[in-house]
Amino acid sequence: MSNVKIFLSIIGLLVLGTVATVIMKPSSGSVPSGPGKLDGFAQCLKDKGAEFYGAFWCPHCKKQKEMFGLSQKLLPYNECSTPDGRSQNQLCNDKKIESYPTWIFADGTRETGEVPLETLAQKTSCVLPTE
Repeated sequence: MSNVKIFLSIIGLLVLGTVATVIMKPSSGSVPSGPGKLDGFAQCLKDKGAEFYGAFWCPHCKKQKEMFGLSQKLLPYNECSTPDGRSQNQLCNDKKIESYPTWIFADGTRETGEVPLETLAQKTSCVLPTE
C-alpha cells in the first residue's frame, strides 16, 4: 500500500470516528426524555398554578430541575434570561422576579432558592410520590 493510500485511510478513519462521536454523544443542554417517576407531581404543580422562574446560566436553577430527574420536562418553567445572559426578559420583569430560582404559587406567595420537593408539595397540595 502506498503512503498516500495509508494517509487517506487514516484521515477517513478519523473523520468517521469524529462523526460517530458527534452523533452518539447527547448534547449537554438536552432535556431528558421518557417517563419520569415525578411526572404526576410535576404535572400537578403546573395544574395547581405553580410557576417556576429561572435562567439557563443559573446553577441553582439547574439543581432545582435535576431534583425532578426525567420529569423536569413537565415543569411549569419560565426562562427569564435574555439569550445573551446579560438581562431579564419582560415577562420576568413584569412578575418582579429578583432572584433565581423563584417559584410563584396560585395564592401569590413566593419561594426563592432551591425549594425542597416537600415544600412544593405543601404549597400546592400535590402528592409527592414515595420511593
